[in-house]
Amino acid sequence: MAKRREAAGTPATTALTRLGVAYDLHPYEHDPAAPSYGLEAAEALGVPPAHVFKTLLVQGERGLAVGVVPVDRTLDLKAVAAALGLKKVAMADPAAAERSTGYVVGGISPVGQKRPLPTVVDESAASLDRVYVSGGRRGLDLSLDPADLVRVTGGSFAPIAR
Repeated sequence: MAKRREAAGTPATTALTRLGVAYDLHPYEHDPAAPSYGLEAAEALGVPPAHVFKTLLVQGERGLAVGVVPVDRTLDLKAVAAALGLKKVAMADPAAAERSTGYVVGGISPVGQKRPLPTVVDESAASLDRVYVSGGRRGLDLSLDPADLVRVTGGSFAPIAR
């Protein structure tokens, strides 16, 4: 697969290009009335929801962290806390998530955030050839090898979805 050099103008694509990571861009027409950004992306791209992952921020005793799970599943807060070595976590305030990542809710990418956060990717991604994650804005996903996703985020795989 050729490396995608045409950055879409987001920190995520810029970071992947700078690191030499192969990825593909998947723009789609975003509907502001869509009830689920992730399921909207899966449908628009014609990709099974289990291959499209949403980026969720949690707040724990050591600050913010990232959980990346399939869009058709939910984040298991106890499991992500355990994977991070924490007692418990709660969903982060959306405004805090936007400030920390530099992205808007519905377009938060696990890649290219303003500052690196501890990241856990659901283990289901490890069995896939490609995963789709937000490219850094609503209406733009990117696909890449899940091992590259974990590598560039400094993350790990763990069973965090239910």
